[in-house]
Amino acid sequence: MTVRLRPHHLLCLLTYVGKGYTPGFVANYDRIAERLSSGEDVLVVDGPDDICAALLCEPEPHCFRDSVRVRDAQAAADIGDLLEMRLSAGARIDLHPGLLARMRKAFAEGQSRKACRGCEWSDLCSGIANDGYGTVRVRATIETTCL
Repeated sequence: MTVRLRPHHLLCLLTYVGKGYTPGFVANYDRIAERLSSGEDVLVVDGPDDICAALLCEPEPHCFRDSVRVRDAQAAADIGDLLEMRLSAGARIDLHPGLLARMRKAFAEGQSRKACRGCEWSDLCSGIANDGYGTVRVRATIETTCL
């Protein structure tokens, strides 16, 4: 299976610790964190994604706002630079342990935070990054082979 994510959610998943807009949003995000942690890949999409799904029944979900599209463009540019690729809808990403570590390092160092400017969660995410990501819910599993 594949998790569908908009570009700025590639940053959000780095610091997700089980907090969110509503209990339904958190329950949905927890399921997505489990899927990502178990090795499912990511398909980059334009617009609402699997994380947004829990908010789409609201009268005016913020997932469609221009400000969110701006965040997506900023995140796509920063992450694309980090991955040395053009990050756009249709791109597939394998969030293996090395890539997650690289993304988290760049996030903690502020190299991929343009999309976070003005975000209500920015201070929380900064604290999580400054504390070494110890409580995050998206963890890459390393497959081992026994001989």
